[in-house]
Amino acid sequence: MDKKQWKEGILASWNQRQEAFYSDSEIEIEPLYDFDDLSPNAKEDIGYPGVFPYTRGIYPTMYRGRLWTMRQYSGYSTPEETNRRFKYLLAQGQTGLSVAFDLPTQIGYDSDHIMSSGEVGKVGVSINTLEDMDRLFEGIDLSQISVSMTINATAILLLAFLIALAKRRNIDPKRLRGTIQNDILKEYIARGTYRFPPRPSLRIITDIFAYAKDQLPHFNTISISGYHIREAGATAVEEVAFTLANGIAYVEAALEADLKVDEFAPRLSFFFASYNHFFEEIAKFRAARRMWAKIMKHRFHATNPKAMMLRFHTQTAGSALTATEPENNVIRVTLQALAAVLGGTQSLHTNSQDEALCLPTEHSAKVALRTQQIIAYESGVADTVDPLGGCPYVERLTDQIEEKAQELLQEIEQMGGAIRAIEAGFIQQKIRKSAYRKQMKIESKQQLVVGQNAFVDTSSPLRMETFKIDQKRTKQRVEEIRNYKKNRKKDVSPVLQAVREAAENKNKNLLPPIISAIEEGATLGEIVDVMAAVFGEYRDTHISF
Repeated sequence: MDKKQWKEGILASWNQRQEAFYSDSEIEIEPLYDFDDLSPNAKEDIGYPGVFPYTRGIYPTMYRGRLWTMRQYSGYSTPEETNRRFKYLLAQGQTGLSVAFDLPTQIGYDSDHIMSSGEVGKVGVSINTLEDMDRLFEGIDLSQISVSMTINATAILLLAFLIALAKRRNIDPKRLRGTIQNDILKEYIARGTYRFPPRPSLRIITDIFAYAKDQLPHFNTISISGYHIREAGATAVEEVAFTLANGIAYVEAALEADLKVDEFAPRLSFFFASYNHFFEEIAKFRAARRMWAKIMKHRFHATNPKAMMLRFHTQTAGSALTATEPENNVIRVTLQALAAVLGGTQSLHTNSQDEALCLPTEHSAKVALRTQQIIAYESGVADTVDPLGGCPYVERLTDQIEEKAQELLQEIEQMGGAIRAIEAGFIQQKIRKSAYRKQMKIESKQQLVVGQNAFVDTSSPLRMETFKIDQKRTKQRVEEIRNYKKNRKKDVSPVLQAVREAAENKNKNLLPPIISAIEEGATLGEIVDVMAAVFGEYRDTHISF
């Protein structure tokens, strides 16, 4: 008996109602998969770990050789308070740092700016000066731990702060390890923490690529983010397509700046979300890895294997968490994290159960970290490479996601690439429509969310400690930066003028004068204001549905 005979005979005669099932990307799920569902080129497409097209993983041994980096995203209020949280998580076994910055820092305003009012220290740590950066990493050896910074419009500033701090501590910046997100295109698409228009922003990014090629050999200069695209409402297929479209735009910008693909591309990295549809998420990671390898080899003619490898960080899905019955979020996060591991992630952040209510408490952050540790050390999933490789269901889903994402990529290419598609509002509109469809499914109960629109327990009131930021401390930050500027002994106008001149001259790299300005005492907001005077400021015109 083959699959066709089984479907037409045994399955068709079964008297139970047979409804259609779909993934989150509206891919129809068959009732059964077998080896006939594998593509004719399955052996070449699946391949082996550490070998092009890297479907099964970028390293031959994967987690048998080294586990993924457990990198919990943390930051709030002041540098001192965030430093305490860092040290707590490191003491609990976290293996890398991931810094969350407040909105003023992300957009380039000092804490005393009128635009910072009410936002200082709210969704991340406030950083204005080199002294702030020093306190943030007090007692932490930057030569021994990798640091990831989720920062985009002002990524060049925070990278410069880190370099200046390393130099202050007599650490060779070439020893620094970590990642800056530095992905401005997805800000125009989905997140909104932009400051400068797209084209000067790309110039800033390529300046970072060029500087880091020799000066920061172990630092990932960009983390091309599908996470925020997905959190805005995109499907898994759209997350892959739009993220890779942005990746292509960054590679093209670097090539136009006369950088060599085999030199800068090995330091590119990616950042994806992991959602609830377990098998679709695993297949998504595998499809993205294979697609990027093909793009780099066939389109950009990379010959360095590392230039073809899609290395990625994963964060579990914040928007999938519920404020009702928040303890259910522990189970959701466990499944999402397991999908990321089975999909071959290089580092992972697991969200805390209370994140639909507040920033994580210390206890919730520990439980989230313990989730990763139990998967790593107790589940056995890290014992063999790509344990689901060759599974007909997973391989077929991988193929389908690649096919559908490729169709979207081709549509973007026909428009002239990601930047043109962003300027036309095409990508933004796609995401908004997907977000709307998903919300309608939840509200109509087509899609069930346990504890929210199904199996709701109204008899148990919420009893959970919530994290609260000390408002007095964040107000003190405003006075601190005012006093800093008032009592600063050095005249920073010459170093700010040097930044302005570099911004005006496309042939000058921005990083050296920015590092000098920081070392001389200029603040983040002062430097960004000088750059904005040259580059202008971006305003979104694509706000309709």
